[in-house]
Amino acid sequence: MKESFRKLSGNISSLAGSTWAFMLAILGILAWAISGPYFHFSNTWLITVATLTDVIIFLMVFSLQHTQIRDSKAIQLKLNELIVADKQASNAFIGLESLTDDELAELDEEFKNLLGKLDAKPVLHKLHKKIREEKTTRYGLHRAGHLVGNLIESISGDK
Repeated sequence: MKESFRKLSGNISSLAGSTWAFMLAILGILAWAISGPYFHFSNTWLITVATLTDVIIFLMVFSLQHTQIRDSKAIQLKLNELIVADKQASNAFIGLESLTDDELAELDEEFKNLLGKLDAKPVLHKLHKKIREEKTTRYGLHRAGHLVGNLIESISGDK
């Protein structure tokens, strides 16, 4: 039963996040809006639509939550594997997801203090400067109207 639910949840998650699902939702809204005058916007019409959407949402929450928990667990296991494989990494970080919120906040504070002592700010400053320079360069190329030509020249080395 667990395997069937896992497969069903995975399929539902894939479908729910697709372009087709979005288009189907738009069509559903249009059908709802168009059918309103036909049913004279009656209470029965409203209750039917509300009940249908509530049931769909109720089932989707459980399905998507199952998929999210499964994906999070897989990511945690992959990170644990990387920690174990790296000789310099601290094995104390395996299983952090099981800590309480207060314990995680305390650990976060310790890292902030550690980063303050390492003085990591100049590195970030250099990174931000590089990002600003890149944005300025790209904006200038775009404004010149030769963005594609300049990019091709810079790649090919032709001028």
